[in-house]
Amino acid sequence: MSKIINIRSLLLSSPYAEEGHPEILECFPNGAKRTIGMVEVTLENGMKGLGEGYLAVFAPRVFESIVELCTPYLLDKDGFNISQRVRDLCRVCDYWSLQGAARHVISAFEIALADAKAKTLNIPVHRLYGESKAEKMEMYGSGGICDTKEHFRAELDQLSELGIGLYKIRAEKEDIFRTAWILEEASKRGIRVGVDMCQNLADPPQKVKEVVDYVRGIGNLTDREIVFLEESIGPADPEGFKALRRCVSPKVCGGEIITTPKEMIDRIRDQVYDFVQPDASVIGGIGAVMEVFDKAFQMNTEVVVHAWGGPVAIMASYHAAFAGQGQLVEFPMLDFPLGDEMLGESKAIEKGYLLRPDGPGLGITFSEEIEEKYRFDQTAVYSCKTLDRGKPLESYWNES
Repeated sequence: MSKIINIRSLLLSSPYAEEGHPEILECFPNGAKRTIGMVEVTLENGMKGLGEGYLAVFAPRVFESIVELCTPYLLDKDGFNISQRVRDLCRVCDYWSLQGAARHVISAFEIALADAKAKTLNIPVHRLYGESKAEKMEMYGSGGICDTKEHFRAELDQLSELGIGLYKIRAEKEDIFRTAWILEEASKRGIRVGVDMCQNLADPPQKVKEVVDYVRGIGNLTDREIVFLEESIGPADPEGFKALRRCVSPKVCGGEIITTPKEMIDRIRDQVYDFVQPDASVIGGIGAVMEVFDKAFQMNTEVVVHAWGGPVAIMASYHAAFAGQGQLVEFPMLDFPLGDEMLGESKAIEKGYLLRPDGPGLGITFSEEIEEKYRFDQTAVYSCKTLDRGKPLESYWNES
C-alpha cells in the first residue's frame, strides 16, 4: 500500500507582486514572476503527495537535477517510513552537500511523503508529528518592502482588515527615518513593527556597531520600539549575533537559511538568537523542524517558523508550527496567484490568527489545470545579486 511507485519534479512559475514593486526591481531582473519547485510522490495505493524545496526560487534547474539524482534511491521503498527515506537521501547527498542545496531537495521529498501518508490515513500532516494543543495561532504580516508612504499605508490597511497586530518590514542600517516613520504610522492602528534587515544577501553584511547605531538612531526619533531584528548581520557570524543581543532591546532572530537541524540546535545551545526561524523547505522537512522545536523547548528559546516560499513550503511550516506548539507564524503579504489557488481555504485567517489546518494531508489543492496554467518560465528566477532599486532619500520620510 505504501510503496513509492512514481516520483516527479515539478517547476511552476506564477505572477508575483507587480511590475515596479521594490522587491521586483531589486531581485527579479526579468520581471514580476516567481518559480517554485516541488516533488510529487505517488504511492502504490494511488495517493499522491507534494513537497517543496526553497532552492527552486533561485536555481530551478539545480533543484530538478538533484530530484532526478535522488529518485532511483526511493522508488519501490516504503513511503510510510519517512525517517528512513530521509536517511537514504542523506547517504546519497551528504558527501557533496552535507549542507546547502541538497537539503532543500531532501526537504521536498520529506514533505511530499508526509503529505501522501497523512492523506492515506485521512489526517492532517501535523498529527504525524505531534498533538497540537492550539486551534489557532497568531500571525504577523510579512511585507514592508515599500518605498512610499502610500504603499506602507496600504499594507497597514490590509493588516488592520485581517486583525493582524504585528508587521515585519524590510530595512537596512541607513533606513533610520524610514523605520521611525513606519513605527509611528503603525502605532496609530495599534500595530507593532519588527524589522528584517535582509543581511543573508548582503556583501559585505552589516556590522554589529552599525545595527546598534541604527536602533539608537531610531530611538532618538520615536518612543515606539522595534519588536525584533531579523537577519541583522551576516549568517556566518554567530558571535556577532550574540554581541548584538547584549547591546539592543529588540529580540534578535534568524536562521531561515540554515539547512540542518544540527547547525540550528548548535546555535540554540550557544544562545545566538532570542528566537529561531527554521523553514521546513530548507532544513530537511517537517521532521527536521520538530527536532528544532524539541531542543528549543529544552533551552527556553522560541521558534517562529519561516514561511516565505510557495504554498507547499508555507503549509509545511504551518503544520510544523502547530505540531511543535508554536506561538506565532509568518503571513506573506505579496500577491502570488499560484499560491492562492493551491492554498484555497487551508490558510484560513480569523481576527489575526491562522486557524489550524485539519483537513487530510497538507491541505493543498493541485490539478492538471493548475500545472498547465502556471507553466515553468526559466527567466522567472530570483537574483541573489540584488540591484539598486533607487530608494527615496531619507528626507522624504520627514516630509508631512
